[in-house]
Amino acid sequence: MRTFRLQLPAGIALGLLSFGLLQAQEPIVEEASQAQRAQAELQSRIDAADDETRELLRELRRVEAETRRLEARSDALAPRLERQDERLESREAALDTLAETREALPQLEQSLVSRLQAWVERDLPFLKAERLARAQGLEAGLDDPDASAAERLDRLLAAWRTELDYGRELDAWRGILNEGKDEGDARREVDFLRLGRVGLYYLTPDGRKGGVWRAEADRWEALDEAGRVELRHGLRIARDQRAPELLTLPISRPLERAETTTPAEASS
Repeated sequence: MRTFRLQLPAGIALGLLSFGLLQAQEPIVEEASQAQRAQAELQSRIDAADDETRELLRELRRVEAETRRLEARSDALAPRLERQDERLESREAALDTLAETREALPQLEQSLVSRLQAWVERDLPFLKAERLARAQGLEAGLDDPDASAAERLDRLLAAWRTELDYGRELDAWRGILNEGKDEGDARREVDFLRLGRVGLYYLTPDGRKGGVWRAEADRWEALDEAGRVELRHGLRIARDQRAPELLTLPISRPLERAETTTPAEASS
């Protein structure tokens, strides 16, 4: 049996070899391309994730800063809110007792007027007719159907403020000495001096007679020459004709020392 061998030219053999190699490399190249595409896609995802993470971090920092700002504002507002809450509770308590207050208001108004009249009657006898007329006008106004409760209270408080102001004033005026208090001085025109509610005095225009009101005795008591000199000084001070100075005059009513009480005794 004969064997035949085929010999190809060298160029053809090399070409066939190259073609075979290329055929063998095609799957490898395809796999490499796929790997590159996968890596690129993965890198894109990583980059996108990084961008999203950075945005989330920025948002987290913004939220933290806003939280700190809100906490600081809350701490600052807390005392104000507590005070508002206390006021609201106080108003609610006042509303709860409003009906009772309205029921008690007429009695309170009448009591204030009565006490004012009694005070004027017991007080030093200065401007007495004017002050009693004011109190009587208040009493008549309690029955005024056109006056509201607020208006009546305003009038009462204004009258009381006027009476309280008398206790802080130094006043001088010319008037008629109360008739019947001193028989020799009935209807006599004199100059009066008032030192708050502590002293009430009179001096005749010629300066020869003067007196001090004694509340305990409910009458006038004559002043000696030294007292009349001091009284003249007091009149000139009250009229801004002399610089203020210490006066040595008897007082109309004895001064009472206030008793000292402890908080426990005051609340009991």
